[in-house]
Amino acid sequence: MDAFVMRRIGEVGFMEKPVPDGPEPTGAIVRTTCALVCTSDTHTAAGAIGDRVNLTLGHEAVGVVHRLGSAVRGYQVGDRVAVNAITPDFHCANCQRGYPSQCQEMLGGWKFANTKDGVFAPYFHVNDAEANLAPIPDSLPDDKAVYACDMMSTGFAAAENAAIPIGGTVAVFAQGPVGLMATVGARLLGAGLVIAVESAPDRIELAEHFGADAIVDFTRTDPVEEIRRLTGGVGVDSAIEALGSQNAFEGCVKATRPGGTISNAGYHGEGEYVRIPRLEWGVGMGDKTIRTTLCPGGKERMSRLFRLLETGRVDPTPLTTHTFDFSDIDTAFAMMRDKTDGIIKPLIRFPA
Repeated sequence: MDAFVMRRIGEVGFMEKPVPDGPEPTGAIVRTTCALVCTSDTHTAAGAIGDRVNLTLGHEAVGVVHRLGSAVRGYQVGDRVAVNAITPDFHCANCQRGYPSQCQEMLGGWKFANTKDGVFAPYFHVNDAEANLAPIPDSLPDDKAVYACDMMSTGFAAAENAAIPIGGTVAVFAQGPVGLMATVGARLLGAGLVIAVESAPDRIELAEHFGADAIVDFTRTDPVEEIRRLTGGVGVDSAIEALGSQNAFEGCVKATRPGGTISNAGYHGEGEYVRIPRLEWGVGMGDKTIRTTLCPGGKERMSRLFRLLETGRVDPTPLTTHTFDFSDIDTAFAMMRDKTDGIIKPLIRFPA
């Protein structure tokens, strides 16, 4: 089969690979039907987590069960399934402590396109399949269900980690796919005022569509000053960093009131340090909590996200600005890397 791989830092392309073997008793092989390209794929290819040689990229995909391990129960060959970007084993110490995304070690739940081949291929392997395969309800098309694999789960986790009080105020820095889903998540969790920090007109439009009450264009005004103005001078209860930018992170710390929470979901792919503004942090004593998250995975999480899709509380498909056949994924990847033609999320369709 053809797979889209990271050949080495800074170089991607197609290469021929065998269809995955097996699987082992607890695993599964899924035939891919559609996938999404993520900005974090481009960070990885640029070397954010070190060199990877001929590793298949991608971590957002849905498909059909092709083969099942002998110990996997509750699924059949031919079932439509989604697989979260994070595939923990759900039995190690970190998983049992309540941090499955950090399975066995920091970031250890992130296996696709990190420690094993990802999903940008006609077939991919799923470890611990009974816990990580999520049956897709018949009412959900693949191009909608695939958003539960990362964008919804990560964006909603950012809002959950932000500890937004009912009727509270929240600022979401950056309205890319994760930021837009964090905006939706903040609204679902009962925020009384959702402030979106963004400058791109198409993303501002989507932020308003997804429930932002106010827009702060950081190219026209100081976002921290404007956020303070919108909150009567006190700052927000919660701030969400959804970009992976030093400036956005600093803005979150500065815009958050004492006792508030900074929730980081951005992928900080450059530099040795992420710096905290000292005075606005209360020189270390400002009672400001900084929390981080990596996309929560597992069948239970995915089933809850599917419920939101089925009931119509969320429809993430306006994020799909472009659609490509798998044979053209290299074009989609380059556009996502360079952010050309107003791209937000490219959907990749695989041949039947």
